[in-house]
Amino acid sequence: MTKFALAAATAMVPALAAAQVDQGPANADFEAAFENQTRAPALDDTAVTTETFVDGLDHPWGIALLPGGDYLVTERPGQLRMVMADGTLSEPITGVPDVDNREQGGLLDVAVRDDFAETRRVWLTYAKSVEGGTATAAATGTLSEDGTELTDVQDIFVQSPPADAPMHYGSRIVFEPDSDNAFITTGEHFTQVNRELAQDLGTTYGKVIRVDAVDGTAPEGNPFVGEEGVDTIWSYGHRNIQGAAVGPEGRLWTIEHGPAGGDELNLTEAGENYGWPVVSYGVTYSGNPVGSGDARQEGFAEPVYYWDPVIAPGGMIFYDGDAFDGWGGDILASGLVSQSVVRLELEDGRVTGEERIDVGARVRDVEQAPDGTLIVVTDEAAPNGALVRISPAG
Repeated sequence: MTKFALAAATAMVPALAAAQVDQGPANADFEAAFENQTRAPALDDTAVTTETFVDGLDHPWGIALLPGGDYLVTERPGQLRMVMADGTLSEPITGVPDVDNREQGGLLDVAVRDDFAETRRVWLTYAKSVEGGTATAAATGTLSEDGTELTDVQDIFVQSPPADAPMHYGSRIVFEPDSDNAFITTGEHFTQVNRELAQDLGTTYGKVIRVDAVDGTAPEGNPFVGEEGVDTIWSYGHRNIQGAAVGPEGRLWTIEHGPAGGDELNLTEAGENYGWPVVSYGVTYSGNPVGSGDARQEGFAEPVYYWDPVIAPGGMIFYDGDAFDGWGGDILASGLVSQSVVRLELEDGRVTGEERIDVGARVRDVEQAPDGTLIVVTDEAAPNGALVRISPAG
């Protein structure tokens, strides 16, 4: 065989595809819009150890690190507790708003700002009973010095209109860097009628909301201030956003639940329409097409990454610790169905690799401890709800 013939024959042999995370068959038959938009190459497995940090919780949902290494953690039935750095669990903190604890509702996220030691200010999101139904709400209050009571609690956001379905509340709250503003995520309350409102700028269903974190007013720079639409809306066309974090570059990233397939990681920008329920990389739970039946159309923002089958996302962070070598700047996302922490490696705003760190339980939220290890929230009924520490093995 001549050198030319050998080269031609070699060129005809397809390159071996990079190994992917073992996740099973897809629900939908869509092609990705670009390389590594889904099923990115599998990263090398990280050797870890897991140990229960706190147990006996009832559907814990959100966690926030306090100065000094203590934590605040929510339980969906309506309890807010402090967890000491040594794992001691407090009695429920008083003064928490009443919650609608039906189905997916209850006390949901908790967050504090970097100035907590001076202000003692805490933010909560929750399902609120309102005249005509239920709504995602966000409130802020002051935690007493002894950590036993919230006072001066005031709502800064209440979703409208009231919903008839206690489902898909979204409900993460994160803070915009170098400003007084907060981003609050919502869901579209699940039903066929309700989900259409994710495209309706006259409602706050299926939206990212941007408000002043103390008084709830619409800040300058919101895309619909002075135009048709609710002036606190930042982005729209979302299904049920339960992960949100600000990246190292100061921009907002979110992860939302898809139906059967189609969980999405989005770089979430002002005024953008993310397509739900017109387009989706998933299908309905019965296997029928969603909306138009298309995965994408002109005018809708593409997800940076999507999963099919779903991970069923919870909270997320960008890792900036030293405990796990090579993780700096990576996304760590909670997975309920995947029962794992999902690590995504990013380069120039695109996913270049994925790893699953098995927890063996539904992971609802993840927080980075002061030493760079992880504290993950497992969403189980009492007494099985827990906080689990993940550390490097060895």
